[in-house]
Amino acid sequence: MEWYVYQRGSSPIRKVSGKRRSRRKRRLAVACAVVAAAGLLWCAVVFNKINSAVTSSPMAEADAGVILGMSMWGDVPSPGLKERLDYGLQLYREGKFGRFIVSGGLDQEGYKYTEGQGMRNYLVEQGVPDEDILMENEATSTYENLLFSKEIMDREGMASAIIITHSFHGTRALEIAEELGYTAPELGLTESAVMSMAKYKSREILAYTKWKLQQLFL
Repeated sequence: MEWYVYQRGSSPIRKVSGKRRSRRKRRLAVACAVVAAAGLLWCAVVFNKINSAVTSSPMAEADAGVILGMSMWGDVPSPGLKERLDYGLQLYREGKFGRFIVSGGLDQEGYKYTEGQGMRNYLVEQGVPDEDILMENEATSTYENLLFSKEIMDREGMASAIIITHSFHGTRALEIAEELGYTAPELGLTESAVMSMAKYKSREILAYTKWKLQQLFL
């Protein structure tokens, strides 16, 4: 089929082929399919990276155990954050590190404690001496958790760290630590019995993608 464009009182001035329009539509469809396939491939690659993170083994003793913040539930750590804290306590009691660094800012206006303060309170309640806990209260992201914790380490003359978080979060945390200049950072990873992995791993794919874009401009 052929389509013609007319001006009033004149002969045809332009002919647009229906076949040409069809070819354009096919090209657009192919381009969309390629983009969708690339997106799915990227998600698969990232999902595999997320699942490949493991606790450092053998784990060398370090100066600090850096516990990355997570949400507070009012005045107390959320169940997910308690899992990180309990695993950190286990490593501390095993002598894997001598001091904690707890990092995280205020979740919501009106909350009494920042994530860092909430973690400190929990550790003290579990018998950790207050002098063994260094606290950071400003971070709002994993990048800031590790950046501000590194500043504390530098100030305190600490050279090595075990980064404590959940397994699904380990790959991104390690990459950020390496980017920030941590010396041979180790991972202490715990699984979760209280969080939906479908939800958190899906969010981590997006967070990891954002991190890789951020890394391009560092």
